[in-house]
Amino acid sequence: MFAGIDVASETHTLARLDDAGAPIGRPIPIAEDRAGYDALLAALGPPPVLVVIEATGHCWKNLFAVLTAAGHDVALVNPLVARRFQEAGLEPTRTDAIEATGLARLAFEKRPAPTRLHDEVAESLRELVRHRDRLRQDFDDRVRQLHRLVDLGFPGFTRYVRTLDSRLATCLLAEYPTAHAFARATPRRLARLRHDGRHPVGAELATQLIEAAERSIGQHHGPAYVLQARHICQDLDLWRRRLADIEHDIEDLLDTHEVGKLLTTIGGIGPQTAARIIAEVGNPARFHSPGALAAHLGVVPALRQSGKRSPARAATTHFGKPSRPHSVHPRHTANDLQHRAGQPFRCWSARCSPPWGAA
Repeated sequence: MFAGIDVASETHTLARLDDAGAPIGRPIPIAEDRAGYDALLAALGPPPVLVVIEATGHCWKNLFAVLTAAGHDVALVNPLVARRFQEAGLEPTRTDAIEATGLARLAFEKRPAPTRLHDEVAESLRELVRHRDRLRQDFDDRVRQLHRLVDLGFPGFTRYVRTLDSRLATCLLAEYPTAHAFARATPRRLARLRHDGRHPVGAELATQLIEAAERSIGQHHGPAYVLQARHICQDLDLWRRRLADIEHDIEDLLDTHEVGKLLTTIGGIGPQTAARIIAEVGNPARFHSPGALAAHLGVVPALRQSGKRSPARAATTHFGKPSRPHSVHPRHTANDLQHRAGQPFRCWSARCSPPWGAA
C-alpha cells in the first residue's frame, strides 16, 4: 500500500493506493486527536506502508512521530516537489482530497526514501537554538527602540556609554531615562548606583553624565518617553537573563551529544556554534567529504565578474545560503572551513555512527 496525507492544522486528509496504483476507497478525513490517529493507523493496516507527507510548517511532526512509532515508512517531501508533480497531472482544481491523492501517487511512482530525523538531543538543540535566535532578535529590536529614545531625550549619552545593550546602559536609563532626569541627579547618588549588583557607576562617569545632561539639546522629556525607556530597560534585563539561561542549557545539552563534544575540539568553534551546526546539519559524518559539507552550507567560492574582465581569484561568500544564514560563523570562508574540517571530518567518519543513517 502507498499513502499520501495532506496535512492541516485540525483535519488531515488520507488517500491510499494499492500495489497496482489503484485508489483504495475515497480519501478519509483524519482529525488531529487520538480518535483520528487511531482511525489513521487502522486505515493503513499492518506496517510498513510508504506514506508521503509535505514538510510544511509544524503540523506534520505529530503525524510523523506516530507513524514511525507504528513502523511505517514516512517520506517528507519538499512542497515544491509535490506541487510540480501534481501540476504534471493537469488537475483543473485543487482540494485536500486531490492533493492527498497526488501525494499517494508520488509515493507509488517515485518511491521516495523514508526520512530519518535527527536524534532527540539534536532535535532539542535545534529548538533551543531557534528559540535563542528569536529572543536575540527581540532583544536587538528593543535596543534599536532604546536608541531612538536616547537620540530624542539625551543625544550625548552614547559618548560616555558606548553600547545601549550593556547592563550599565540599562541600569542608568531605567533610573534616569532623559537628560532632564540626569541633570537633576546628585553626583554622589549616581556614582553609587551599581549596574551589575557589584560595580558602581563611579564618580568620574557620574560627573561626566550630569555635565553633559546640563548641556544636552534633547527636547523630549515627557512622561511617555520616560515610561517607554523604563519598560525597554526592564525588557532588556529580562531577555538578557533568558539568553544567558538558554545558552547555559545549550551547553549542558551539548555535553550529552558525542558529535557536539567533538565539534568543540576544533579551534574557533565554541558551544553555541557547535550547537548551531548540530541543529542545522546533524552529524557532519553523513557528508562524504569536507567539500560536500561546505557546499551544503553554501560556504563555497563564488565567481563574480563584470564586463570583459575576469578576476584571477574567485570571491568567497561568507554567509551561505539564505535558508541557512547563521549555520556557520561568518568569518569561516570556504577554504578556511575545508581546512578546519579536514582532520576532524575523518574523526567524525571514524567515530560517529549516526542512528539515523548516512545521507
